Amino acid sequence: MRRRVVVTGLGVVAPNANGVADFELALRKGRSGIRHQPGMAEHALACQVAGVPQGVDELCQASFAEDELLAMNSSHRHAALAALEAWTDAGLERPDPDDDRVDWEAGAILGTGIGGMDTIVERVVPLVSAGKARRLGSTAVEQVMASGVSARLSGLFALGNLVTTNSSACATGVEAIALGADRIRSGQAERMLCGGSEGASEYIWAGFDSMRVLCRGFNDEPARASRPMSASAGGFVPAAGAGVLLLESLESAAQRGARIHAELVGVASTCGGHRGGGSMTAPNPEGVRRCIAGALADGAVSAEEIGAISGHLTATAADPSEVRAWADAIGCAPEDLPPITATKSLIGHALGAAGAIEAVASVVMLEHGFVHASQNCEDLHPELGAFESSIVRETRPMEAPVLVKAGFGFGDVNAAVAFRRARRA
Repeated sequence: MRRRVVVTGLGVVAPNANGVADFELALRKGRSGIRHQPGMAEHALACQVAGVPQGVDELCQASFAEDELLAMNSSHRHAALAALEAWTDAGLERPDPDDDRVDWEAGAILGTGIGGMDTIVERVVPLVSAGKARRLGSTAVEQVMASGVSARLSGLFALGNLVTTNSSACATGVEAIALGADRIRSGQAERMLCGGSEGASEYIWAGFDSMRVLCRGFNDEPARASRPMSASAGGFVPAAGAGVLLLESLESAAQRGARIHAELVGVASTCGGHRGGGSMTAPNPEGVRRCIAGALADGAVSAEEIGAISGHLTATAADPSEVRAWADAIGCAPEDLPPITATKSLIGHALGAAGAIEAVASVVMLEHGFVHASQNCEDLHPELGAFESSIVRETRPMEAPVLVKAGFGFGDVNAAVAFRRARRA
């Protein structure tokens, strides 16, 4: 018999808010975190806006020792802050660095899409090219390696269970949550810190800019630039940050008397195999549909129980086909599709962290009974006319007990999770 998995901790570093309390307020008020980025203009990128978390260095200085900060690039800092908030939100004590005890029942799956690109560009390439490799210092490798973000958490929280980094492009954050849930379900762990983190760098975003998949038509109006489901959508807005969920077995949470934000009832992952219209950069619609349907089946979720959908919805040409895939997977007519919203309209697309930040938003909405508005789709895409009543343009209440979140990524990979509102005593 598989064990039940609950969410007992949440942490977020997002372009429009740091910390879950302010993030909830930002979602409710439709506060955008997208701003003009001088570095993108200086490097002649066509897109010159992005979602970058603010005040991160100051928060890190208040939370971590100076020697710890020397080994943290922006992705590490985002991950460490979000994980610390999730850990303490779950009622767990932060271990003393001098305490040799290890928590063998707790681990982490913390993903990233591109990782330490800022360290590579700012330190590794210039110093090595100048023949000064010896000046890289002892922390360069841990900042460059993809698993540096999860390894950082193992030291901060004395984690002794599985600690690893997954990387499945834009599906990374949701996939990490699904993988962590499976480990707890099977009895291999009691608690897992799960999510994703991404650093901020125009060198990360330049490749997407060259592909012409970034928005370039709203550089003078940053808050209007991210336009999922809009007829005037011109590509996604890049972003950075981190989202972390502390997943825990129901038994462990009950034993500790922990507050439960939500129950994670369904998970699924698929790949479209680059067939049926799928490719390295485009999803196979059947793979998307199967992933969503798989999470619903895994959680025994009926269509009537779905109170909201948090879509992947990037403001690209894939948006209409994604919305149709949701309806097909749920088995409903367009007019009966549950309310669907796009958190990227407020924060942009944080790549490997996107699904994790949006999963935090999902749990917040489910717990507090609202669905935030999807901004900038006043000119709805013409292919979505039949779904108009389901597209959330103003924050509205959520009554039904389940919210479904999915992430779809380069490589034709997909992940989906279903959260159920925690039962109140």
